[in-house]
Amino acid sequence: MAEFIEIADVHDPRLADYVHLRDVNLRRSLEAERGMFIAEGAQIIRRGLEAGYQARSFLLAPKWIGGLSDLLDASSAPVYVMDEAMTEQLTGFHVHRGALASLLRVQGLGLDDLLDARRLVVCEDIVDHTNVGAIIRCAAGLGWDGVVLAPRAADPLYRRAIKTSMGAVFSLPWARMDDWAHDLGRLRASGFSVVAMALRADAVPLARFAREVADRPRKLALLMGTEGAGLSSAWLGQADVVVRIPMARGIDSLNVAAAAAVACYALGESSSVSTTVAS
Repeated sequence: MAEFIEIADVHDPRLADYVHLRDVNLRRSLEAERGMFIAEGAQIIRRGLEAGYQARSFLLAPKWIGGLSDLLDASSAPVYVMDEAMTEQLTGFHVHRGALASLLRVQGLGLDDLLDARRLVVCEDIVDHTNVGAIIRCAAGLGWDGVVLAPRAADPLYRRAIKTSMGAVFSLPWARMDDWAHDLGRLRASGFSVVAMALRADAVPLARFAREVADRPRKLALLMGTEGAGLSSAWLGQADVVVRIPMARGIDSLNVAAAAAVACYALGESSSVSTTVAS
């Protein structure tokens, strides 16, 4: 059973896991050094613990204790109880969901662990945590098998990525590449068709390619690039096909997470794409 500890000083050293949660650079080094990450909100904490992550500690406003009582009773981690105003002073933002937990990281998957999948989203240098979390949520919700991240892509276990994914980072397999230059070749060697999303004049409209995939099913690795520059020329050069989402009303593109959602729906194995979609 957890030990409940009331905290009256934001400088209490036992709260070190929770300092300055909005400082991305500080959190990156601190969380890597301690092998931990922060889950925000009772629902996210519950999903993390149910997925097998172990708690280092909890930081809760009093009103959130009851909703997590079953999990707290089963944990030996300390529960720090502090009012919301002090929590905001400690973390640097208003924790409107009133509940935080420091969870231990576990050994992540490698690319080899996902090579038997049939549908993978592959993120190049997407460094925005919100976009990475949203892409993982889309892939999970639309039935894809996993997400692969290039070495420089954002950390899915950063607080904002977890929150945006609604905890999907705990249930959808994801792996980080070791070799940005050559790992797409490993996907192809494992039977994947490498499909790049890009705004190119010669790109195949998504609906047309979706019909081709429906007629001739295959494993797909869908490449998504950054908001501004898109995919690198090195990755575009390794693609088997380049596809695009036709746009209207002078809009040139969608947010990368929205584009991933559209593509995951269109290319999912259970999807039937309407022939009325622009082609």
